[in-house]
Amino acid sequence: MALRILLVEDDPDIREAVVSALQAAGHDVVTLADGAAAMERVSAEIFEVVVTDVRLPKVDGLTVFRHVRRVSPRTDVIVMTSFGAVADAVTALKQGAHDYLTKPFDVEELVIRVAAIAAQRGVERELEEARAQLAGAADGAIVGASPVMMKLLDRLTTVAASDAPVLVTGETGTGKELVARRIHARSPRASGPFVAVNCAAFPETLLEAELFGYERGAFTGAVKKRDGRFKAADGGTLMLDEIAEMPLPAQAKLLRVLQDGMIEPLGTNVAVRVDVRIVSATHRDLRRRIAEGLFREDLFYRLNVVGLHIPPLRERPGDLPLLASHFLRAYLPAGAEAPHISVRAWQALSTYPFLGNVREFAHAVQHAVVLSQGKAIDLEHLPDDIVQTATSATPEGRVVRPLAVVLKQAEREHLLKALAITGGKRTQAAELLGISRKNLWEKLRAHGISDSDVDDPAG
Repeated sequence: MALRILLVEDDPDIREAVVSALQAAGHDVVTLADGAAAMERVSAEIFEVVVTDVRLPKVDGLTVFRHVRRVSPRTDVIVMTSFGAVADAVTALKQGAHDYLTKPFDVEELVIRVAAIAAQRGVERELEEARAQLAGAADGAIVGASPVMMKLLDRLTTVAASDAPVLVTGETGTGKELVARRIHARSPRASGPFVAVNCAAFPETLLEAELFGYERGAFTGAVKKRDGRFKAADGGTLMLDEIAEMPLPAQAKLLRVLQDGMIEPLGTNVAVRVDVRIVSATHRDLRRRIAEGLFREDLFYRLNVVGLHIPPLRERPGDLPLLASHFLRAYLPAGAEAPHISVRAWQALSTYPFLGNVREFAHAVQHAVVLSQGKAIDLEHLPDDIVQTATSATPEGRVVRPLAVVLKQAEREHLLKALAITGGKRTQAAELLGISRKNLWEKLRAHGISDSDVDDPAG
């Protein structure tokens, strides 16, 4: 396994010999002659191994090592030292350096030690792939064999192997977080953390602190230092859900992270390097948000390097039997036999609109499993909305809509009207409706309302 290596050595003869041997072993080697330049380089780029001398111009090798540990903890460091500086090398070893060599040494010894690191990383990669395969079996919630779903899953597998930012779009309840988790599980970052944050769940004043962290005293209530979600996701994947709700100031900071991989916690001017893959998600039309001045166009193109769109449930009716089978297994006790679904119950399930998509369908199946108590699932075991919709036709053929369905539809139309009047601005719509912004967001989510559903009040 070839590694990307940074060699920091001011002696040109040693530098040339080491580079020649490492390159002959198939590794990609970058060389620098002083510690200050090395610290700058590891802050801007990712190296799998850093080989550094202890005695260097400008900044010593021990300081370089500590900087590497701080900005790139997954990088292995090998320290080279003379007999007079062995104590520094031992200190580095105690603080997490991979190994050290005392000059003069045979360069082949260094090649062997780098090969050991490569072998270990190869094992880790195999474990990551095994975990991804297990995750692929475990995260079967992405269920479907319809043409649109097969196309999505094929593209997802291809996208996961890269490190490019991904923008996942789709209506509420289609499974955007499941797709993000599958991308992570199938990626080389599978052994790293997966962190999800809902950008709509935090007030504008707190979102930046949540994402980027803060120092003690950065604002009222900041009694101690706290790392943000970016730091928590270092080495892994960060999902930014409801990205369309991110305020413009936070968008500007996010753009900088995407450009140079650096975050700046609140209350400090010190930038910290993070190695994070971004998967963002939204049910809104971001191009429309850009036209309204609510979303940065440059950020959109940074996030939308690769786009994945999840089709709504109504566009994949052939997947309903697979989904029903999957959720029955998920909600039944271990070893229990899946109950039969009656013709009446299945007709009701297959004709109901499910505005909440797969999430609402899953809740319906769980509801039926609980009420049927292991027996065959019939119409009366389904949620009331589904039962009432299925039984609302009178013998004369006239449709009498149940009151619960009428009230639900009326609430949906009233929410859409408020959003149309305010031009889609949620804060103003919430004030108009006399409810909190969070309550409004929950209602919009329950009704599956996206930007595309909001009519132009002038239209």
